[in-house]
Amino acid sequence: MRAILLCSVFLGLAACTENSLGNLSSTSDGAASVADTSNVAYYPDDQYIVSGKTQFAEGNYGKSFTAFKKALDVQPKDPQALLGYAASADMLRRFDQADAAYRTLQPMIGNRIEFHNNYGYSLLLRGDLKGARKHFLIAYEMDPANPITANNLQMLRNSVNYPKRSAGDLQGI
Repeated sequence: MRAILLCSVFLGLAACTENSLGNLSSTSDGAASVADTSNVAYYPDDQYIVSGKTQFAEGNYGKSFTAFKKALDVQPKDPQALLGYAASADMLRRFDQADAAYRTLQPMIGNRIEFHNNYGYSLLLRGDLKGARKHFLIAYEMDPANPITANNLQMLRNSVNYPKRSAGDLQGI
């Protein structure tokens, strides 16, 4: 009887901790990204967007790409889904699909800070530093105190310092 009482006290204390066992999963994904959704019969657009954002934040860009693609299947002109889809495609180096999303997105939110930051970052990933700078500066003019824009400009400054090599420099390897 005493062992059962001690065991229940320890289990009760374990449930009160901040990092409970509920945050663990058997894969490298966080518990939120592997939640069982088999009992849901219909996924509205928002459910896919929430899932896509969670996967993107955890660095699961393939899964976020799929979730945002499903959100676009439900609502093809959703700016939030298009922005997440484009960002996920950028991280997967699928620039052709990202460009298609940005082309669709530009008439909708083309003059917003989110668009310029994301599209500038896409250009930065491709090595188009001048194009990235143009969009980052537009975003900076819109909101000089925006931390994302400041971070993007810092990454751009750091990227300029990387050495540029000619095609013949690698022939000896």
